Amino acid sequence: PQLRTLGPKYGKVLGKISAHLAECDTIKAMADLDASGEYSFDIDGTNVILTKEDILIETIQKDGLVAQSEKDVTIVLDTNLDDTLIEEGFVRELISKIQTMRKEAGFEVQDHIEISYDGSDKITKIIENNADEIMADTLGEKIASGSAGYTKEWNINGENVVLSVNKL
Repeated sequence: PQLRTLGPKYGKVLGKISAHLAECDTIKAMADLDASGEYSFDIDGTNVILTKEDILIETIQKDGLVAQSEKDVTIVLDTNLDDTLIEEGFVRELISKIQTMRKEAGFEVQDHIEISYDGSDKITKIIENNADEIMADTLGEKIASGSAGYTKEWNINGENVVLSVNKL
């Protein structure tokens, strides 16, 4: 509650107004304020009518969510990572490392390659589940366990892997 405006209007029930605002459905209260410019409720037989000037409105952030507001628009992003997003991150990193290795090995942009790998069970599963995408993005014709050609060891998101690229 904004004490400066509510004190003179509702002095004797100000504590109960604070308690009501702390426990009310804030989404409904804001919807009422936005729709009619007022949020009303009853406290001990007193009809309380609040306007936006009577309430201090602040946005609080919940864990896993990021919010940004400007004027009348608020955007909220869910930053929680699920297994699908984590795997997608690994795939993007693997593709990036393979592209770096293509460049370091002196391959031409149009050169098709063979990709080999040796890594943890987690990396192996990710590569096997996403082999088509990895090959499509790197001009890979074949991807298999082992090593052949230009080889380099990487740490991708805490997982060690040895990657090899060989021009076909």
